[in-house]
Amino acid sequence: MGVLYASSFSVFLVLVLILGGGAAWATGRAVAITWRPLPVLAWFIVLLTLAVRFLSFALFEEPLLSAQYFLVDYVVLGAIALLGWRLARTTQMTTQYVWLYEKTSPFSWRLKAGQEDRYADS
Repeated sequence: MGVLYASSFSVFLVLVLILGGGAAWATGRAVAITWRPLPVLAWFIVLLTLAVRFLSFALFEEPLLSAQYFLVDYVVLGAIALLGWRLARTTQMTTQYVWLYEKTSPFSWRLKAGQEDRYADS
């Protein structure tokens, strides 16, 4: 048994990183596109992690109620979902508010020169 996985690394790679990661990425994008906040994404990732843990248990006889593997899967899926959320939110902000924001990287944006953010904390 490893720290990240119970049965084998290939199971972790396929089930958590590829299948679960794809679902987490899509979930992060969906939450961002519908303008939902990050706590909603955190709850959805809990549900997704439960599904991935159940598949690990049902298909590969890994422990179902293991806090260690649940936490590892949650952190991995949460990181992937957060990347999907941030990429979608950056694209959203810079395309819907093109006069106000400009993209500085795939994951961040800033106010354009000469613009003022009316909602910034004073």
